[in-house]
Amino acid sequence: MTTTNITVTGMTCGHCEAAVKEELGALPGVSDVAVDLNAGGDSPVTITSEAELDAAAIRAAVDEAGYEVK
Repeated sequence: MTTTNITVTGMTCGHCEAAVKEELGALPGVSDVAVDLNAGGDSPVTITSEAELDAAAIRAAVDEAGYEVK
């Protein structure tokens, strides 16, 4: 298992958190996504996957959810 830590900006509520979790969770090999929501600030996100994830794919998934990787 591989753990990837990113920081996402712009999330303000549980709905935001759910959107990011859904998009990241859809990436191939991802088994878990944990978000430590810091409403209106920078929120740490931990992604657990079977193998190393492509940084561009992570950014695209977060962007699709409407947020930005810091």
